[in-house]
Amino acid sequence: MIAFVSGPVAALAPDSAVVEVGGIGIAVQCTPNTLSGLRLGRQTKLATSLVVREDSLTLYGFVDDDERQVFELLQTASGVGPRLAQSMLAVHSPDALRRAVATGDEKALIAVPGIGKKGAQKLLLELKDRLGEPVGAPAAAAPPASGWRDQLHAALVGLGYATREAEEAVAAVAPQAEGAGGTPQVGALLKAALQTLNRAR
Repeated sequence: MIAFVSGPVAALAPDSAVVEVGGIGIAVQCTPNTLSGLRLGRQTKLATSLVVREDSLTLYGFVDDDERQVFELLQTASGVGPRLAQSMLAVHSPDALRRAVATGDEKALIAVPGIGKKGAQKLLLELKDRLGEPVGAPAAAAPPASGWRDQLHAALVGLGYATREAEEAVAAVAPQAEGAGGTPQVGALLKAALQTLNRAR
């Protein structure tokens, strides 16, 4: 099993990238979202999933382990192969898919090319207990002012930081979050909070 590839990006195509690993170019199938973060000649690290068929070996690449895990879980549903799973992740983030399944949102799944109404209903049933709960709360679930704090605090505690350390890190990035305007991006705030914690240690 190839868990990830790491190296400079040697080539980019509409649906794939070539990453140079030890002098060998490894072709990796990627979603548009993943490809948008890659630059020719720049170092990258992609989580990967190897799909073995009788006549082919295909490596699929992802931004992180969460996206790869969802890709693999989607394929446990009947009728979902790697191509369709990748299409689902091209349209929706892992959390958006979890939310769609948790709330029975047929329209979200129908928005994926290749999934019709009956297919969406079947997928909702099969995936209900497999994808798990959304990691982040929906935007409407809580006011942004308090929602990002709760999400960030929970993420830091989940990473093993003490409650007090998490609270101090949340307070440290509060000016950045409140000055951004609109809904704060928890992912960016988490990176900033981790940098604050690393400096403090």
